[in-house]
Amino acid sequence: MPDSRSLPLVDSFQRVHRSLRLSVTDRCNIRCFYCMPAEGVQFLPRVDILSFEEIARFVRVAVSLGVTRVRLTGGEPLVRADLPALVETLTAIEGVEELAMTTNGMLLTEHAAALKQAGLGRLNISLDTLDPEQFQRITRRPGLEQVLAGIDAALEAGFSDVRLNAVAVRGELESQVVPLVQFATSRGMTMRFIEYMPLDADQEWESQQVLAGAAIRELIARELGPLVPEGRDHASQPAMNYRLVEGAGRVGFINPVSEPFCRNCDRLRLTAEGAVRNSCSVPASRAFAT
Repeated sequence: MPDSRSLPLVDSFQRVHRSLRLSVTDRCNIRCFYCMPAEGVQFLPRVDILSFEEIARFVRVAVSLGVTRVRLTGGEPLVRADLPALVETLTAIEGVEELAMTTNGMLLTEHAAALKQAGLGRLNISLDTLDPEQFQRITRRPGLEQVLAGIDAALEAGFSDVRLNAVAVRGELESQVVPLVQFATSRGMTMRFIEYMPLDADQEWESQQVLAGAAIRELIARELGPLVPEGRDHASQPAMNYRLVEGAGRVGFINPVSEPFCRNCDRLRLTAEGAVRNSCSVPASRAFAT
């Protein structure tokens, strides 16, 4: 019988899974309309959430089956206490080549330095707008200044690969596209736009609300100059990257609605309570926020 460690994780569509998303909590400190209901959210009892030891054990098994890239997600991962301790444990596992985290940035100011010291390699930070009123309308919470301070803290802590993610909702994003690109690229960060997907908890998604990646590219080219395609970081990555010709800057587009890429997806997700799913089972527009 062959050694199980030599067998890759292959699903029924013959996709080999090498990327793992770890939901360390189902809780979040904001209520974005494209992700969670405004009120009445029922979170899991804390006793049902996987311990750090259980998460680390799962990662060791996944790595033995070919997983090399791991990302911490939530909910909002930074509401989980002592997260740097988990980061330190996971980075010590042989075979973990990349450890990253997706966050809304609200708590980064107090945690960025500890996360960097613990070994976290990369950050994705959600930022849909630079307008405080619009931020509160989208997230149903105040806090734009906290997020911006968190971004500064991440850069000051030494994170060199920071990517900002904005969900592309028609009627919300258009006025923010150019300011967001300028904000990100002026600080050496990548700005990425994710098409609004039909996965909102309020089930109010409509196709006409999707601001397609092609439309955003046209807007950027018109205002900031041509974009030159660079391709994907990995063949299985969802973001198609472009570089601004006039001035430095990288912009990514994740287009699951207008340009589906499911056949190349290589990611699994471990939910906060221990269920294993593929990305297509994840009820949030952040499912593709690599």
